[in-house]
Amino acid sequence: MIERWGALVVRRAVAVLLVGLGVTALAALAGIGLEDKLAAGGFDDPGTESARELALERSTFGNRSIDAIVIFSSEDEMADDPAFRAEVRRTVAAIPQESVVSVLTWYDVADPAMVSKDGHATAVYVSLAGESQNDFIDSFDRLRPAVGASSLDTDLAGPYAVYTDVNEETKSDLLRAEIVSMPIVLLLSLVIFRSVVAALMPVLVGLVAVLGARATIAGLNQLVDVSIFAPNIITLLGLGLAIDYALFVVSRFREEIDRDPGDTRGAVVRTMATAGRTVAFSALTVAAAMSSLLVFPQTFLKSIGYGGIAAVLIAMLAALTVLPAVLALLGTRIDAVRIPFLQRATPVETGHGAWARLARAVMRRPVLVAAAVVVVLLAVASPFLGVKWGSVDYRVLPADTPSHQASERLNAEFGPERSTANILVRGADEAGLTSYTQALDDVPGVVDVRPVASEGDTTLLRAAWEGNSQTDHSQQVVRDLRGVAAPDGSDALVGGLTADTVDLASSVGDHLPLMGAIVVGVMLVLLFLAFGSVVLPLKAVLMNALSITASFGVVTWIFSDGHLAGLLGFTPQGFLDLTNPIVMLAVLFGLSMDYEVFLLSRVREQWDATGDNDLAVQTGVQKTGRIITSAALLLAVVIGAFSLSGVVFMKMLGLGMLVAILVDATVVRALLVPATMKLLGRWNWWAPGPLARWWERHGFREDVGTPDAPRVPQDRVLV
Repeated sequence: MIERWGALVVRRAVAVLLVGLGVTALAALAGIGLEDKLAAGGFDDPGTESARELALERSTFGNRSIDAIVIFSSEDEMADDPAFRAEVRRTVAAIPQESVVSVLTWYDVADPAMVSKDGHATAVYVSLAGESQNDFIDSFDRLRPAVGASSLDTDLAGPYAVYTDVNEETKSDLLRAEIVSMPIVLLLSLVIFRSVVAALMPVLVGLVAVLGARATIAGLNQLVDVSIFAPNIITLLGLGLAIDYALFVVSRFREEIDRDPGDTRGAVVRTMATAGRTVAFSALTVAAAMSSLLVFPQTFLKSIGYGGIAAVLIAMLAALTVLPAVLALLGTRIDAVRIPFLQRATPVETGHGAWARLARAVMRRPVLVAAAVVVVLLAVASPFLGVKWGSVDYRVLPADTPSHQASERLNAEFGPERSTANILVRGADEAGLTSYTQALDDVPGVVDVRPVASEGDTTLLRAAWEGNSQTDHSQQVVRDLRGVAAPDGSDALVGGLTADTVDLASSVGDHLPLMGAIVVGVMLVLLFLAFGSVVLPLKAVLMNALSITASFGVVTWIFSDGHLAGLLGFTPQGFLDLTNPIVMLAVLFGLSMDYEVFLLSRVREQWDATGDNDLAVQTGVQKTGRIITSAALLLAVVIGAFSLSGVVFMKMLGLGMLVAILVDATVVRALLVPATMKLLGRWNWWAPGPLARWWERHGFREDVGTPDAPRVPQDRVLV
C-alpha cells in the first residue's frame, strides 16, 4: 500500500506539495497566540478526596482557599502604624470585587503569623473568584495591578502567583528552546547531509509538524481544557521526530538514487516502501505510547498526550507527503549546493565498515558485553530506588522570579514555613465537632486547628503545621488527619495543597498499570506486525525499560538529591515531581522504539535476503549506525534546549530525555542489541506457527529487494 502511495506522490508531486504548503500556512494562522488560550495547572484528579472537598467547600461557602498572599511592607513604617494600616485598607478596597471572594488582613484577625518578625510587613490572604483554574488566573491577573498600585512595597506569593510565573516562564522557555535549537540543528544537518538542499529537509518537515500540531491543539482546546505545557511537547517531539524521519527518508532516497540516478520515480517508490514504512511504524509506536497518557484524569498529563500524538502523526504525514513530493521534484538535485570541504560519505551496502566491525567485535563476546552493559545501566539507575515524590511549589521556578522571591521572603520573615489542610465536616453536632477538632489538634505535628466557616450542619476547619507542603512529613500529617474518625453520624473530607499531592500519588499509582499495559501491549503488536517475530518485541521492551530506568536514576541523583544544582541553575526540592516520570516513560518508550524500528528494519531486510543472522546484524548496524547517531545528535539538540528551561520540571524532562536518547542510540543500539541478537540467533525471528503463517500472508514486510543477495524463502529461516 505504501508503495502505491509513493507512486501517487510521484505522479502528483506538485499538487501534493502545494496542498501541503497551503495547509501549513493555514495552520500557522490557526496557532497564533496559542499559549494565551491554554489552561494552567491541571494536576488534580476530580475523583479524589481533596478534589471533592474543594468542590463541596466552594459550593457551600464559596472559595475559602488561600490562593494568593500579598505582602505589604515598608522600610520606615511599622505594620501597626495608622498610615500603614490605612494604605493597606485603601489598597484592599481598590481590588476589583469581581476578582475576589474574600480578603483577610492582620487587622481583621490579629493572627501573629500574618505580621513579619520585625513588624515592618504584613501578609494579606486572598481567596480568588471563579469556577476553574483559568477563572482564578484571570482573577489573579486583575489582582496584581490593583495591589501593585499601593504606595507600600508589595510582593505576591501563593499558588496562583506561582502558576502565573510558571506560565510566563514556560512561554519564554519555548521561544528560547526554538531559538537555540534551530540554528544548531541546521548547522549539524549541513555537516550530516553535506549539502544545503538536503540539510533543509529536516527543517521543512519540522516546520510543518510543529505548525500543524499547534493548529490541531488550538482546535482541540475549543472542546476540552488543554494545558499550557502542550506546546512544549509539540516543539520537542515535532521537531525531534521530524528530524529523525527526514533523516531516515532522505538517507534512503540518496541510497536508492545512487543505484540509478536516472530513476527518480523508482527511488521515491522504493524509499516509501522501506524508509517510509519504517517512519509509519515508528510514528504509530510513538503515538501509541503518547496515547497511554490519556488514561490519566489529570489535564496536565492528558494535554501532554494530546500534544505528543498531534506532533508525531503530523510529522509522519509531512514525511510521507510533503517530503517525498519534494524529493520527486528534486531528484539528484537533493545534493545541490554541496559544502566544499565536506565530502559525501559513500554508502555501505554490505557488512563492512566501522559500525560493522564494532558489531562483529560485540558478537564475539556477547555474554560479556551484555552483562557489562546491563550492570552499568542498573548502577546508573540505582539512585531511583531512593526516590521521593512531591508536586509543584515555588521552587520549580528560578530564584529570581517574583513569586519565588516572595515565597522565600514569607518563609524568612514571617516565621517558619507553614502548610495547611482544609477539613470539611458535615452532619456533626456541636459536641461531636468539638471532640473531632481536639482529635485533629492532637495529630503529631499539627500546631493549630481553627474554624474558618460554618453553614447549617457543615463546618470548614483549617489545620496548620510547620514545614513545606511537599515534604514526606507534611504528606504523613495529611494521612494522619484523614485517619481521625469523623464524629458519629457525620463525614469529613481533607483537602489542601498537601492533600492534592497525596491524592496525586494515589491517582497516578492507580492508573499506572493500565498505562503500562497499553504501552507494552501496543508495542508488542506493532513490532510483531513489522517484523513477524514475538521475540524481538519482548526484547525491545526490556531494553527500552533498561535505558529509561537509567535516565530515571540520573534525574533522581540530580533533581531529588540536589547534585549539580548550582551548575544547572535550579533550587533542589528534595523530591521528583510525580508527573515527570510518567511523561518521560511515555515519550521515551516511543522515541526508543523509533531507533529500534529503524535498525531492525535493515536487519530484517538482510535476514530475508540471506538467512544469516550474524551478517544481518552487522549489516543492519553498519547501514544505520551513522544515521541513528546523527538522528540522536539532532534530537539531543532539540531536547537539550529544554534542559535550559527555568522551570524545574521542564529542565528535568529535557535532561532526563537527553540522557535516555543518548544511551539508547549508543550503548543500547551499538552494544546491547548486537549482543542479544547474537545470543538469540535464529530465535530472533521466531513466532508460533499460526502467527508466522499469518504474518507471511498479511504482515507489513518490505518487499523491495536488496542488492546484497537473493531473498531466502521464509519457511527456511523461521524456527
